[in-house]
Amino acid sequence: MKIVVLAGGLSPEREVSLTSGSLIANALMGRGHRVLLLDVYVGMRDLPVDIESLFRPDREYTHRVGETVPDLDALKRETGNGEALIGANVLKICAMADRVFLALHGAMGENGQLQATLDTHGIRYTGSGYAGSLLAMDKDISKRLFRLAGVPTPDWVEFDIAEGSVDELIARIGLPCVVKPLDCGSSVGVSIVDTRDALLLALAEAGKWGRRVLVEKKIEGRELTVGILDGIALPAVEIIPESGFYDYKNKYQGTTREVCPAEIDAETANRAAALSRLAFSALRLGGYARFDFMLDRDGGLWCLEANTLPGMTPTSLLPMAASAVGISYGELCERILNI
Repeated sequence: MKIVVLAGGLSPEREVSLTSGSLIANALMGRGHRVLLLDVYVGMRDLPVDIESLFRPDREYTHRVGETVPDLDALKRETGNGEALIGANVLKICAMADRVFLALHGAMGENGQLQATLDTHGIRYTGSGYAGSLLAMDKDISKRLFRLAGVPTPDWVEFDIAEGSVDELIARIGLPCVVKPLDCGSSVGVSIVDTRDALLLALAEAGKWGRRVLVEKKIEGRELTVGILDGIALPAVEIIPESGFYDYKNKYQGTTREVCPAEIDAETANRAAALSRLAFSALRLGGYARFDFMLDRDGGLWCLEANTLPGMTPTSLLPMAASAVGISYGELCERILNI
């Protein structure tokens, strides 16, 4: 097959995406496909006469996630692309491919905008469609749907940092709590706070990514994640940061221990799998996804959020869960491509 792996983008998660995309592209070439890794934001201004020559079976891509979130304003200046989310010739190149493998994280890659654009151009792609992507990316909407479907999720407030009252927020949700941007992933802008002053700082940090933020009751316990691949729940992974919580740095700098399969009893494992399948259906997802949970001290499972395009970096959790049931990284990419 001729495959475009779309990565990067104008997103705080672009470095994670480019790392995932590099590995996916290399894996697919290793399985005999002709592949091009393409940054959806940067695009490609100068095309060869023979566009087919862009799809190669023998290129090697490399990228590594840094410790900090990328400077998107600097990227805009360097490329001159401004607020345009899709770069030069991206759609033209994608239309030449047999399939587009979406390796994007956050922003338009996961909120349905890109999926809808590809649909209107008749371009086939991996993962969920535009509706499921939108429902999952907005944490307030997804939690409402979890509740309606019977998937437990921590109490929360959608908070407008421009107009909301912090004291009223504390009265409703209490402390400690978790503050998140409404529609980011990779723990970008996430804080766990236990004082009013810390909450003010956390709201300002999350507000860098949008005026509306999610403030959620903190659940004490163990953090688990469950991947869904073509309707099948993969083994749960337990996430154990060396310090603090599973933030951007701990995710991508090797300072977190992951245990897979998680050391939980069979009943809890089965319950986590069932809730993940239920949440997958409630959000109208397709192909594959990953669901994050807290397991509280009384054995209760609480679904935090959905990830429609889970990371595929060396430290990512979906490849780890797949490996635990004998699915190699290359086979995982192939399966996602063909769902």
